[in-house]
Amino acid sequence: MVKKQSGFSFRRSAQSFQDNVRRAGPAAGASYTLIGAIILLGGIGYAVDQWRGTAPWGLFIGLSLGLIVGFYELAKIVWHR
Repeated sequence: MVKKQSGFSFRRSAQSFQDNVRRAGPAAGASYTLIGAIILLGGIGYAVDQWRGTAPWGLFIGLSLGLIVGFYELAKIVWHR
């Protein structure tokens, strides 16, 4: 009689991890796009404020545009499924 082992398996664990990473890849990339858009457009808005002396409006507009663009890209990736 052969005993069936029911315990931890590195192979199953690694396969499960790879499947999760593969499924989460696009959403993770979209979240980096969201963060990047906020930082980039907020930085451009800050630079415009420094150049034109219009603080805080350039920063506010840049951050707002960053949020809009970032969430648009995030929604495009997530709802594409």
